This record gives sequence, C-alpha cells and structure tokens, in this order.
Amino acid sequence: MAFVEELKPWVRDVYDVDIVVCPPFTALSSVKRAIADSQIKLGGQNLHWEKEGAYTGEISAAMLVDAGCGYVIIGHSERRQYFGETDALVNKKIKAALLHQLVPIVCVGETLEQREAGVTRTICDRQVRRALVDLKPEQVASLVIAYEPVWAIGTGRTATAADAQDVIAYIRQVVADVAGSVAAEAVRIQYGGSVRPDNIDELMAQADIDGVLVGGASLKPDSFGSIVNYKRN
Repeated sequence: MAFVEELKPWVRDVYDVDIVVCPPFTALSSVKRAIADSQIKLGGQNLHWEKEGAYTGEISAAMLVDAGCGYVIIGHSERRQYFGETDALVNKKIKAALLHQLVPIVCVGETLEQREAGVTRTICDRQVRRALVDLKPEQVASLVIAYEPVWAIGTGRTATAADAQDVIAYIRQVVADVAGSVAAEAVRIQYGGSVRPDNIDELMAQADIDGVLVGGASLKPDSFGSIVNYKRN
C-alpha cells in the first residue's frame, strides 16, 4: 500500500507506457483500491490452469479477475526452478488466462549453465514454441513475452543491450514462424534481468525491446518510477 502511494506521483503524467504492479496474492485487493485513481494496472504473480476444482491453496484466473487483475505472470524462472513448472504447464496457464481476458506475461530464458553451453537460442526457441501451442495468431498477438536470462536475475549481472536485443529479435522470429508476421509484430517482448534506472535507456533504445520486467529495482518507488519515466530522464 505504501509502495503504490509513493509510486503514484512518479507516474502521474505517464500515459504512453503501460505500468503494471504484481504484488502477492494477499495484497491484490488492497492494492487495487490504492491504484483506483491512477493509470497503474494490477497483475498476479501466478495462477492455476483449471477454472475450478479441488486444488487447495491455488488461485484461479477467475479469482485474479475478481481481485481486479488485468495481467498475470506465467512461467517465471523461479516457478520453473523451484516448483517444477514445465513448458506444457505454462501453455495451460496461458490458455486459462486468455479465457478470462487476463494478459499473460510469459517468461522465458536460459540459465547460466545453458548460456555458457551456447544453447540460449535453443532454450528460448523451445520455451516459446511450447508456450504457444494451439494458440490462435490473435491470441499470440495479445501476449507479453518476457525474456529473463536466469543468470541475470538478482545477481547484478545484466545482459548487454546488444545481447538482449539479439535474443529478443530471435524470439520475435520464432513467434513469426509459429503465428505469423502480424502476430510477431504485435506481441510485446520485454527484457527482464537486473533492469535499473542506469541501464533502462540503453535497453529501450533497442529495436525489438518493447518494455521491461523489473525485479529488485521495482521494490523502491523512486527506482521503479525512474525506470517508467526513462524517456523523460
């Protein structure tokens, strides 16, 4: 609550950037009330793939919508690493989100071991293709895809802007191969991995980077607000 109250003045005059905060489930309803008079939008950090059923402790898409969400993060590297989420499960969750008019923020990316093995493109190719199975081109066009190299999350290490552009341009090619050039042009592809106020300008100057998925730097209103305002810095 305190965070969004401090953030609102930072983004009061920003109308050309979609700003989304994704707090824990227990804070969703409270944050929704706090951002009601702002252009900040609300997202969940995860969801269950079934509409309903005996899944104690899980949060459905309908529950997120009821709490005021318009977005949901799917397949975050921590979900994949610690909770065993597979590409097939990510695909199910995307479909569940779309069924309830939630915008999926679909995370893909390689580990340090995979990067050092030179298989970054192979990993991203596989994750993107499997995430998009059985989706219509117009559904793909409505997605947000976040390229988050796992080795750059919370480590202070950041892919260079050129490296991020290279992988994201490749991801866009994969989307085009799966869903067509119109969908590939429309889909928003973000970079996530130690995004900070001091590297946002260079990242956003790249041709294929449409936005950022901000981790640690989003925990302070002035830091996140500065990133949102990158074109005005």
